[in-house]
Amino acid sequence: MRKRLSEISIGKTVTICEFENDEIFLKLMEMGCIPGEPINVDQVAPLGDPISISVAGYRLSLRLDEAEKIWVEDNMVQSEG
Repeated sequence: MRKRLSEISIGKTVTICEFENDEIFLKLMEMGCIPGEPINVDQVAPLGDPISISVAGYRLSLRLDEAEKIWVEDNMVQSEG
């Protein structure tokens, strides 16, 4: 089931499916965030913005509006199908 990265809870690992627009895609691709790459949500700021993720061997902070443009899929769903 696809969700926005902004909807994923702390400690959950998901896989990048697609980006909502090219602007965010180019920015994140330069940092190793590409479709098929697993992401772990490490922390969420007290007010929900920003979030901290682990991707491609490093940690990255994303604003909530950026995370809303990233579509991900739960790794458990992928392994069942």
